[in-house]
Amino acid sequence: MNALVEAALEVSEYMSDRQWKYCVIGGLAVQRWGRPRTTLDADFTLFTGWGEEAPYITDLLDHFESRVTDGPAFSLAHRIVLIRTSNGTDADIALGALQFEAGMIERALPQEFAPGCFIPCCTPEDLFVMKAFADRVRDWQDAQSLVDRQPQLDRGYVLEQLAELCEIKESPETLARARALLESS
Repeated sequence: MNALVEAALEVSEYMSDRQWKYCVIGGLAVQRWGRPRTTLDADFTLFTGWGEEAPYITDLLDHFESRVTDGPAFSLAHRIVLIRTSNGTDADIALGALQFEAGMIERALPQEFAPGCFIPCCTPEDLFVMKAFADRVRDWQDAQSLVDRQPQLDRGYVLEQLAELCEIKESPETLARARALLESS
């Protein structure tokens, strides 16, 4: 098992032991559903809701090394906990609170990232939504790889979820770009 998957499994087991609601997102999910690519950290979404983040942050930072000075304040301000696992690999744990994130975690399915190593992973549709919403060059490349490798993507679901998020963000151009990408395949 490589160091990244080992780190992801460590974090996953820690959160599972506490019966927290979470799933893998980011580069590991892209490796599972899109074109394999290099990633240096394990990314997760942990559902905390609004105003309930502090106990999760405290618990995580009591167990894992923080990668930033004043980890609790940083985590609350940015809604992400940046940790280092026992093998020295980084993990980013986004603190989810949106309806979309709750649904994404509910839809997540255990995926085998190494022999016998199952970790809950977001669906390709939810990953596409997150990548398009992030709206960075690398994210659009990842979104393209999802379209290429997952011809059965539920495009209606993707556009419905993304439309709601883009309305909040006031970015109709992101929705238009996603629609064009989905229709091009």
